[in-house]
Amino acid sequence: MSASDGPPPLRPFGLVLRRDGSFRHEGLPITNRRLRAVFERGVCFLPDEAKYVVVLGRFRGEIEIEEVGFFVRSVELDSGEIALSDGSRERLDPASLRPSELDDGWLCTVKRELVSEGLPARFTPAAWAELVAALEEDERGFALRIAGRLHPVPDPAATPTRPREP
Repeated sequence: MSASDGPPPLRPFGLVLRRDGSFRHEGLPITNRRLRAVFERGVCFLPDEAKYVVVLGRFRGEIEIEEVGFFVRSVELDSGEIALSDGSRERLDPASLRPSELDDGWLCTVKRELVSEGLPARFTPAAWAELVAALEEDERGFALRIAGRLHPVPDPAATPTRPREP
């Protein structure tokens, strides 16, 4: 089997997905709305290589991820389904909610079909606002009402975080 039988080796090509969901190429922001949308839908995680890539037609290139490769774009409270930046949808696992280690954003775990521990996804401000609308307080603290059930909200103060790098 020759090297030409498979895809070329993955190499970074200067594309960075930042924690706010924006893309930069070689330090410059990607400002074209349609190109950003194509990049968002093209983000994939390759479990065998443990790398994030962007797939555009026959091209696939390794991308640098600042925090997460996927973003929660919207939350459907009646069903508990979330819409992700790559165009996929899945059920939210409320037990996976946790604060970001980098700032005041919130994450959840998605894509467990790719890797058993799943991959982190960050809530956009709009999606987080949708989720916060489901907050209720009871005698035990705060909980989210999703798909008709109450799910306890983790206490951010009790969530272990690693020290931030300087």
